[in-house]
Amino acid sequence: MNKKKYFITGGAGFLGSEIIKFLLRNNNQVVCYDNISRGSLDKLDGILKDIDFINGDIRDEQKVTESSKKCDSIIHLAFINGTEYFYKKPDLVLDVGIKGIQNILNAARKNNIYELILASSSEVYQTPELIPTPENIPLVVPDVFNPRYSYGAAKIISEILSIHTNGLFERMMIFRPHNVYGPNMGNEHVIPQLINRLKKILKESTKKESIDFPILGDGNQRRSFNYITDFAEGVLKIVNYGKHNNIYHIGDENEFCIRDIVQMIGYIFNIELKIKPSEAPAGETKRRCPDISKIKQLGYLPQVSLQEGLKLTVDWYCKN
Repeated sequence: MNKKKYFITGGAGFLGSEIIKFLLRNNNQVVCYDNISRGSLDKLDGILKDIDFINGDIRDEQKVTESSKKCDSIIHLAFINGTEYFYKKPDLVLDVGIKGIQNILNAARKNNIYELILASSSEVYQTPELIPTPENIPLVVPDVFNPRYSYGAAKIISEILSIHTNGLFERMMIFRPHNVYGPNMGNEHVIPQLINRLKKILKESTKKESIDFPILGDGNQRRSFNYITDFAEGVLKIVNYGKHNNIYHIGDENEFCIRDIVQMIGYIFNIELKIKPSEAPAGETKRRCPDISKIKQLGYLPQVSLQEGLKLTVDWYCKN
């Protein structure tokens, strides 16, 4: 494929930094745009010298436009993720999400950038009507008064704005990641939260054979999980082979309930965990698993099993 200069927003985040590594391996140029409000330059360790890094807010239209000049393609990831933010700062989630995509589209128009790869989310489905879920089922905001849906709603708006651009893009693709995890992903998602909670309990407990382990909900919520290198490989498949005005899931079709994840983590720590359920947050999705047959047609196939990926992730969090 032709080498390009990519403008990547949110490139210092967990997902963005891994995408950058894959793009550089394929001899592309990268401009990374991030205000480090939630990302970290540590995630760009070893590659910072190989990219143009710009510290900027995605809501600053002038800076976004100036920074993306002479780029061939935009990969837009800058958003505020993390369930805690959805509930506590929905106005900020919406502000960053909606102003961000508007500024990206305006910058593309002014700078004659004809390619956009947009990061959406599995949150656009909330409780999908079909499992495994294909890309063409209805997108849903079940309750406008529930702040949780600020994130999913902003992603839906981003998709709609990107699709209906009056022919702005020659190539525009959307990907919806499903529970990407791995080392150095932060502390705001389910797997690092479980690992860190167990580390804290073990530090404070004198019991070593088995311990009580509290979780949100009853543990029967079902999810599929996608290791970070598999995810980045999926993005690269879309970058290289994706078709204009198409949406692709990136994920894994193997489902696990949260109870399974807890027990796997306990096994890695060599301790039995007795799960103690609690009330689940309002609006939590019971089951989510993607149909990935569409991206498989581009040559994508996950390589890292959940057991392998969890071991790598636990090892990282124990060392850091």
